[in-house]
Amino acid sequence: MYVLGINAVFHDSAACIIKDGQLLAATEEERFTHFKHGKRPVPFSTWELPFHAIDYCLSVAGIHINDVDHIAYSFDPYLLVGEKYRGKSTIEIPFEEGQSALGEDFRNVWDPLFLSSIINAPGQLRDGYPHHLQKRFIGCNIPREKWHFVEHHISHAASAFNCSPFKNAAIMTVDGRGEVATTTYNVGKGHQIDRIGQVNMPHSLGLLYEDVTTYLGFLHSSDEYKVMALASYGKPEFVNDFREMVQLGANGQYTIGNQRFEERFGPKRLRHEEFTKHHFNIAHSLQLVLEESMLELTGWLQKETQEENLCLAGGVALNCVANARIRDRGAFKNIWVQPASGDDGTALGAALWVDAQERKTNERTFEMTHCYWGPEYTDEQIERSLKLWKVPYRKLENIAEETADILAQDKIIGWYQGRMEFGPRALGSRSILASPINPEMQARLNEVKDREDFRPVAPVVLEEEATNWFENAKYSPFMLFVYDVKPDKADKIPAVRHTDGTARIQTINRDQHKNYYDLLKAFQNKTGVPVLVNTSFNTLGKPIVCTPRDAIECFWTSPFDALVIGSFVIEK
Repeated sequence: MYVLGINAVFHDSAACIIKDGQLLAATEEERFTHFKHGKRPVPFSTWELPFHAIDYCLSVAGIHINDVDHIAYSFDPYLLVGEKYRGKSTIEIPFEEGQSALGEDFRNVWDPLFLSSIINAPGQLRDGYPHHLQKRFIGCNIPREKWHFVEHHISHAASAFNCSPFKNAAIMTVDGRGEVATTTYNVGKGHQIDRIGQVNMPHSLGLLYEDVTTYLGFLHSSDEYKVMALASYGKPEFVNDFREMVQLGANGQYTIGNQRFEERFGPKRLRHEEFTKHHFNIAHSLQLVLEESMLELTGWLQKETQEENLCLAGGVALNCVANARIRDRGAFKNIWVQPASGDDGTALGAALWVDAQERKTNERTFEMTHCYWGPEYTDEQIERSLKLWKVPYRKLENIAEETADILAQDKIIGWYQGRMEFGPRALGSRSILASPINPEMQARLNEVKDREDFRPVAPVVLEEEATNWFENAKYSPFMLFVYDVKPDKADKIPAVRHTDGTARIQTINRDQHKNYYDLLKAFQNKTGVPVLVNTSFNTLGKPIVCTPRDAIECFWTSPFDALVIGSFVIEK
């Protein structure tokens, strides 16, 4: 049985394909269209389906869209359609904002347009596909009974629990918003997920973080991770302001009060204006209150469920500093975080949820031990393209050894190997790699990628060496937790040590990614350091590269030194 999962509502449009409970492929639309996050989260974009991502997933399965048994869409619009409109065939949509007569039935005058586009997604799938993708869509005939609208936060919860190594766990999802919920508390057993509580709109830790992201001059629903990085440079000057905004109550409830940012903190920062200590302190205070809130909410959840395992998903679960706080000071013994915790992961969660329901099974057969579920290209395909484009290259006899030689010379490389990562992190398939030994490497990489100076770069470390270089380091393949760099190793890997002494590590073993592991091993043999700098293979404002052409274009328009693509190397 094939289940196609789709996320297309807010941002991070994505698709996946499940066959009898096993994931075959998962990827984001941005990787094909080169528009970061797939689209902006506005009401007028809900009609856009991730056709390129769907096409890729169908190609991996070797099927046509009509061969899919069920389609799982990670949002249920009917949760927002009030009783007044249920069963009606029409609804008013205003020509201009403020002209709607819908009154209090909807929070936003554009909600009817938003919901109508979602409800009509099956029709869009039938005849809205791009012409060049018609092979797998032409003649599409998906009966309505095959289409499943899955609640957004159930999709988040299933993406975490149904991929985790746990048979039983508490599950917490925290994001900007779903249909109604912004935070949910669940208990998972087998394939069953039971909701025990939720926080509803307009109260949202995710939206608070988004609002501060906008106030600090960044792009909301995109740049929240930059605020997390900025926070390390500040002090808790405004922590009481944020504690006043976030009021924690009983039973996992909280409210977000009047923010009044400009009244509290002064004029908002405009893009490209200088960062000051004032901005650092705002970010630091916000981050601290988020961590405090997450710690208290997960503490309540553990007492309520008495579970020792915790699964996290939702955009807030990408906050690796908050995750580490829960790990170190929280009540749960074990934590697993979905690597595609943002809305892209809801495509996977919805598909896994529908698969389990339709096959009527409680047996768990899938565990996500890696995130390499995207497109890949063979050496034959790569070499054919290099010749066509007249790109000078040479074939490597030993990829790991020869690449390690380049890195040991303090050069920066693009690393393009195997299937692409699913989720926002580059984890060794579409990465820019460098030696961590030179303290200037962080600044060099930020210049290469045209990034802000305050942004840290992250390390990848051999799994068996992690505890020797980072305090109490554990299996961490998805870069979702920070660890302190050991004091006696700080001078050996200064490029990956953030200003607060931490590093957001990725551990790697050979089963996860052979070429990547062998490269680190070769670099260790040459330098004594089992660590590399790993950052995403892209430049500012662009998605991670997907195709060989993407990689070549990024390489030739960026000031790094070499590109190792499959078994070939291109050097400037």
